[in-house]
Amino acid sequence: MAVDRTPVLKRCRQLGIEPAVMGINKKSNRQPKQRRRQESEYGQQLREKQKAKFIYGVLEKQFRGYYDKAKKLEGVTGDNLMILLETRLDNVVFRLGFARTRKEARQTVRHGHITVNGKRVDIPSYRVKAGDVVAVAPKAKELLPIKESLISSEHMVVPSWLEVDIEKLQGTVLQLPTRDQIDLDIDAQLIVELYSK
Repeated sequence: MAVDRTPVLKRCRQLGIEPAVMGINKKSNRQPKQRRRQESEYGQQLREKQKAKFIYGVLEKQFRGYYDKAKKLEGVTGDNLMILLETRLDNVVFRLGFARTRKEARQTVRHGHITVNGKRVDIPSYRVKAGDVVAVAPKAKELLPIKESLISSEHMVVPSWLEVDIEKLQGTVLQLPTRDQIDLDIDAQLIVELYSK
């Protein structure tokens, strides 16, 4: 699998993303460089696509697949794309506070520490549906990374489309999110324009 070894803070600076979006509390001491020339329309579209891919940890082939699915669904393609990305299991685990970052959430899912409706699921791209119960597997409840992430995520706000029960280490998907409930600064319409050329 392809691995991007660029430091996360550097990549955040390049794409204009706040490190907190990635679940990182560090701040970079470097000052952002002032851009000398105006970014082209294509450059803006590419930047938005790279932002979405970087935030959700998705490679190009899989991202293109999400776009193709979003195009077939009813409604606005850009909104559908964001909803498909937001309902990935690894993202839901991160949003519930069971992992500090999306990368950590992905690894937690991959190692079989997460169950959906009582069944173990180890596929990070698994799409959750309304009514699904996402929980930490019984054997994984004592793991140090999960305990640490729960402590660090106490200040994190769980989105309104999810409900979390910290005592039971489980969360419920109340409904599929709407575009308004996804708090990321990504202009999905620019991504649609890029792919529809």
